[in-house]
Amino acid sequence: MWLKKGGYFMAKGNQTHGPIGFIKRFIGNKNTVTILGVLACIATLIIGYHYRVKISINPKTVPFAKVSIPARTVIEANMVGNIKISSTYTQAADNLIMDSGKVVNKYATYKSNIPKNSLFYKEMVLEQDEMPDAAFAHIGDGYTIFSLDISLKESFYNSARAGNYIDLYVLARDKDENNKIIYARLVKSIRILAVKDNKGRNIVKNGVDNGKPSELLFAVKDADYDVLMKASLLGDSQVNIEPVLRNDAYTAAAGETEVNEGELRRYILDNCMDL
Repeated sequence: MWLKKGGYFMAKGNQTHGPIGFIKRFIGNKNTVTILGVLACIATLIIGYHYRVKISINPKTVPFAKVSIPARTVIEANMVGNIKISSTYTQAADNLIMDSGKVVNKYATYKSNIPKNSLFYKEMVLEQDEMPDAAFAHIGDGYTIFSLDISLKESFYNSARAGNYIDLYVLARDKDENNKIIYARLVKSIRILAVKDNKGRNIVKNGVDNGKPSELLFAVKDADYDVLMKASLLGDSQVNIEPVLRNDAYTAAAGETEVNEGELRRYILDNCMDL
């Protein structure tokens, strides 16, 4: 029953009956509170579990080999497809290549083929300058590869890099002039084609940890190759060829390679015999 008092209607009698009373009793029951808490915890666990499962199996798109790719082959776009795999695997395999842009126009390693349907891993794919025979890929007619043996110190502790332009100096002693020292530039502005270690592997990164350089490769004109080979064959006791590194500006402004045509060239040739 409702009574009007002071301009307001007020309920008369016990308020434990009806919807409001039921709600109060329901909430005030300790067992009810416990059940609700348990249900809330279960719901949280279920939602969290499904979320973690979804995250762990969320598929990632990665490139794969649509065909078998032979060693030393340029990987073309039509050789590469895309496949979805579990993100759990992609997270575990830190050497897996995830982007086809890091595969196409690269080289299959020289060590082995890439099987059909295989995923791509970092050790399977190389840049052109990482291939052992990269230095021989673009040698013009009338040019020959010249290999210069060097030490770690002569490479300026692995600072020499393919693409750098350097000079080659000769240190010699003239026996006809009381062993006077000769030190002069034999070759000006010559491009390093490759830096290799003692196993013939390309060294493409700076730092001693990336391999110790054993030789520098150059492309020289056939006539100049004769002079350089004779100078190297004379031996360190008589003639020593030393690489002299320059800065980036020297490489950027590099002109045509020039070989000494004066006394130094004649000195080298005079100390060798042509048959």
